[in-house]
Order: sequence, then structure tokens, then C-alpha cells
Amino acid sequence: MCPAPTMNPPARGARRAVPGAVPHTPAATARAPESGSPGVRSAHRDRQITAWALAAGSGDREAAERFVHATYDDVRRFVAHLTADVPGADDLAQETYLRALTSLAKFAGRSCARTWLLSIARCVVIDRYRGAAARPRLADTTDWQSAAERAQPRQLPGFDEGVAVFDALGALDPARRQAFVLTQVLGLSYAEAADAAGCPVGTVRSRVARARRDLTAVWLADRDPGLLLVRAASR
Repeated sequence: MCPAPTMNPPARGARRAVPGAVPHTPAATARAPESGSPGVRSAHRDRQITAWALAAGSGDREAAERFVHATYDDVRRFVAHLTADVPGADDLAQETYLRALTSLAKFAGRSCARTWLLSIARCVVIDRYRGAAARPRLADTTDWQSAAERAQPRQLPGFDEGVAVFDALGALDPARRQAFVLTQVLGLSYAEAADAAGCPVGTVRSRVARARRDLTAVWLADRDPGLLLVRAASR
């Protein structure tokens, strides 16, 4: 199990400080790139995020704030997809940053800091599942559609499409869903996704290919339910 956090979680949208940090250095003066657009990634952005993580590990408060702001949306999106719990994603994201910020001093930059951070997020989700499995179940887990409805009013543009995506992803095998979200939603390379998931690159490729096949089947069946019966009968 991953180590327990020892500090208060950073509040989303607020300036996040690291207790005991030293004044910021020039390494943290550049503006943080926006992380709200999945797929918009570059080597420069990853290098900048990694530089902020390394500076934060040395006690740079400003670098820590920029690191969190630059990666928060990716972490939140990742845990929301893995757990099918959109409203609870902020809690899991904050738990992720609790562990990450207390471990930054040990981060050596041998991999991209965002990949390292997402591997911590994965660990947080696993620990949450283990904890939930050990407790008596009081009610059925909220499904993907109701979670999305609470997070976004139905009248907003793109709501129906968003629910359809959540439904389709929720039907995937968890390992395939994780690989698909890492590579196709968050934009990680297969190698980076393998690091985050803790498995070989070939396994990630296989899971993504199977996830695409499964998603195609779900979408086709949604348009023509008869196709689902044909596929089932052919197996």
C-alpha cells in the first residue's frame, strides 16, 4: 500500500503552498501551461512540469504551486475515469497531491513528473478500492451516468455526448479503461502509460486496441441493438 499522507490537501482553485518551503527561484517564474485540454501535450510542457517538480522537491513554494496547477485537471480526469465517481474525483486528486508533495524530495526526474504523478494517482485509487472492499456495503455504487448528471446540468451543450462516453468507458474492463484513458484521453505515450500503470508497453498497446474494439461494439450496439445480439451469437 502506498504511504499515508502527512499534510493537508491543496484546495482546488486556490494558491497551494508547501509548509516550510523556501522563497521561489527563477526556475519557477515561467507561466504554467494549461492542463485542461487533453491531448495538447509537448516535450517542452513535460520538461517544464518536471522542472517545477524538481524545484518543488528542493523547497520552492512557487514551483510547487505551478506544478499542482499545471497537472491538477489531468489527475482529476484520470481518477474520475478510473473510479466512475466524478463528484468524488476532487477528494482522490487531493489525496494524490498529498502523497506527491510529501514525496517530491525523493523525485529524481528520471521520468516525466506527470507520469510519476499519475502513477501515484493510480495507487490512490487502488487503495480506495481496497478500503471500500473491506467495509460493509451500504448502497449500490453510483453509475457513470448519474455521476455525470450531478457534475453537469443536462441542458448544457455536449451533455448527452459526455454521458455516452462515460457509459461506454464504464463498460470497459478496468485495465483496458485505464490504458485507454492514459493514452487517448490524457495523451500519454505508450511508454509513459506503461510507467504509470506499472506494466509492459506491449500490454498497454494490447489493452488500448481491445478497448477501442469494445468501445466500437458499444457505440454500434447503441445505434442498432441487433448488432449486439449478432456479435454475442458469433462468439
